[in-house]
Formats: sequence, structure tokens, C-alpha cells
Amino acid sequence: MTQITTNRRTFIQAAGATGAIAIAGCLGQEPSATEPADEPAEADEGLAPAAEVDVDAVAADPTAIPPPVDWDEPRTHEITLESIEVTAEIEPGVTIDFMTYEGQIPGPMIRVREGDTIDLTFEVPDDHNRDAHNVDFHAVYGPGGGAEATTLAPGDGPARLRFETRYPGVHIYHCAVPNMDQHISLGMFGAILVEPKDGLPEVDREFYFGQHEVYTNGEAGEAGHHIYDFEATADEDPTYVLMNGEAYGLTPDGQHGPVHAEVGETVRVYFANGGPNLTSALHPIGNVWSTFYRDGDLVSDPGRYVETAPVAPGTVVAGEMELPVPGPIKIVDHALSRVARKGMMAVIDVEGEANPDVYDDDL
Repeated sequence: MTQITTNRRTFIQAAGATGAIAIAGCLGQEPSATEPADEPAEADEGLAPAAEVDVDAVAADPTAIPPPVDWDEPRTHEITLESIEVTAEIEPGVTIDFMTYEGQIPGPMIRVREGDTIDLTFEVPDDHNRDAHNVDFHAVYGPGGGAEATTLAPGDGPARLRFETRYPGVHIYHCAVPNMDQHISLGMFGAILVEPKDGLPEVDREFYFGQHEVYTNGEAGEAGHHIYDFEATADEDPTYVLMNGEAYGLTPDGQHGPVHAEVGETVRVYFANGGPNLTSALHPIGNVWSTFYRDGDLVSDPGRYVETAPVAPGTVVAGEMELPVPGPIKIVDHALSRVARKGMMAVIDVEGEANPDVYDDDL
């Protein structure tokens, strides 16, 4: 089970960074990093100062994906999921109290084969939870996708659930308590991949990203500790639209930097839109989805050479890209104000030799 670290780090000044990073990236320029401050960022009037963080980051590692299925008989998988509420940064100097599975956003990817059985243990420890939580799997035949059986108050349980994965696809799982919009917005969603019995085509690399909106009492880039805003949620007016729980964290000047691939490879991206409200217009700037599995459907004929695809909240998709030339591929929501102003971007840095027969900018 994922362990939560408790290292502290100095806050850095974030004023103006949000829009500048995203706009520069969309124009094909490399954004410049904001210089670290000697002291923690001061909150603007109306927000409390940024809180001390419990973890360095909540962003899931996009490369931390279970390996492809290599078995051809049904198996039983014992899986434990733990809800963990943590204080962390959305961007430098901006903190909020997140809700997570296993301390990361999106929650860990679960990968099984059609016909396998999952023996789930779900825990809500009282030492790092204040609210009740549960898990609704879209890969489950059963009441609430398992939510009814797994609903726990802090310190209760653990809850146990056993289910057979009877249909293939890549599906979402999420918290489904009455305030489910809040819990999902603050990070409680992830993906469960049920590979078809014949498996998926082999690719060179796989990545796992998750989009979600966060609704707060402040403005994007406003330093301080943000509080969840239910009225803004009802109005569907988010402060941030995030990738893996952070604003631009997976970009060249973000806390984690881009993920990497090589010229000549084929990569597959699993993309979960937690929502809770907004449909994403998923687009890879500088590439195209050469094979695209819409709505988590892994058995119908996939789309080919899809430029931009709608991904409804509560949906996971998979898209493959061929990489004939080097350079950054920016994974964005093509509702571009979310990219330019609210944090929604990740970068795949493709490294290798230039291929002027395909693309030549040295004329």
C-alpha cells in the first residue's frame, strides 16, 4: 500500500505563474519558472495564509501503471484501498485540503483481465480522515457499484467487497457519498482497467492522467489556503481545472516535470475525467490519437486519427500515439481557458533524432 511521506518544503511565490505558464506552453514557447521566494508566499486579503502541507505532492506518477495482463486464466486479486485526506499544494503557495485514494490523484490504477475476481478491502482510518468515504466502481454489477457495501465513517470497518469483472473496458472508480461532487473534485477518483480476454495491442510505453475541477473561495494563482466552495460547485464555475491534482505540475517548469518517450515509439495514454461536472475536450498538441478507445470501450472498433475527443465526467478513455518526431506533446483540454488560466496541462517530452521528412522547421 502506498506510503505517505511527511517532508515539508518551503512555499514559493506563485503570483502570476498560472496564466503565464499555460499561455506560453500553448504558443509553443517554454514557460519561464517563477523565482523562489525567501519566505512563504503571503496570502492575498480574504484568504488564510498557505497551510503547512502534509505531503510534498498529491500528483500520481503517470508512469506508475501495473504491467499488461500476461495470464490467460481467471485470477483473484487482493486489493486494498485506503482513503487519505491531506493538505497539499495546488501550485506553489496555494494549498487546499484534498481527499484521495492512497494519497494520490488520480487514485492507483487497478489492472485485471476480463473474468478475474477482485477481493477488495477498503479502509477509512480515523487518523487521517474527517469524512465518510466509499468506492463506486463503474466496472461492477452491484448496488452503487459497490458504494453501499464500502461506505465507512472514519475508524469504522474495514469494508470487504468481492466482485467478478464480467465486462472489459477502462472504467472510473470514485467516491459516491452524498457530497460526492466535493469528494471527487478534491481527488477521489481513479481508473480500473479490465483488459479483454485477448489483451490489448502491445505498445512501448503507457501513461496515466486524470483531470478534475476544484472549486474554491479564491482565485486561481491567489496565494493562501483555499477552502472548498459548494456554491461555485453548484454553478459549475471552477477555480482550477487540474491534471493529476496540480496546476501545471507535469510540465517542464512544474514540480515533477514532463514524462518522457522516444522517437519511433508508440505510447498509450489512459485518461480519466473525474469531473465532477465538466466534459473535457481531450487533445494532444503536436500529435493525434492514431487509435482512440472512446468511452472506455476496448472491444468495438476504435477511432482512428482523432484530433480532439469529448470525455464526459465519470469516464476513462485510452488513446495511442505514434511518435515520428521529437519535441513536446502537450496533453490538454481544448476548452483552452482551462489551459491558459486554470492549470490543465501535462507534457510528454519526446526525445530523439529529428525526422525532416515528417517535420522540418530548419529551412
